Amino acid sequence: MTTNNCCCPGSNCCGPPKKKVITIDFLYLDLNVCVPCQGTDSSLDEAIQEVSKILQATGVEVIINKIHVTTEKQAEELKLLSSPTIRINGQDIQLELKESFCPSCGDLCGDNIDCRVWVYRGKEYAVPPKALIIEAILNEVYGGKETQQDNKPYAMPDNLKKFFAKMSSK
Repeated sequence: MTTNNCCCPGSNCCGPPKKKVITIDFLYLDLNVCVPCQGTDSSLDEAIQEVSKILQATGVEVIINKIHVTTEKQAEELKLLSSPTIRINGQDIQLELKESFCPSCGDLCGDNIDCRVWVYRGKEYAVPPKALIIEAILNEVYGGKETQQDNKPYAMPDNLKKFFAKMSSK
């Protein structure tokens, strides 16, 4: 005896099972000068390459959006808190926001600017370890720890305001 999980036994009305889709957004301020943004881009590419065969084999489609945030208005629309940022299905993979001085962004805009610091297994990194990104992807696809986003109203951090003000005055 076979079990048909379709709502209409004996027919194929439900069609093939729906493919799971995850969307990964990489938000950054600069890929030409900013070392943390460049490293995050590379780390993300490597992580996707590592997990792509597993995701493909299990029917998961991955959509990757690399978004160059160029204006304060765009940053507000995206509710950007720090650069670089990686979000999976709208959720930041790094819930704890830490930043430190970024010499390359400082050179870019002519002022002291901070970039995101990634925390993974108790250590801080200027670039997210590939394993951090892979774990976040696999947790989203296959379940794992629940993530809680802060539901406070968005307010652009002063660091980003300063960056965009300096860039627009150039």
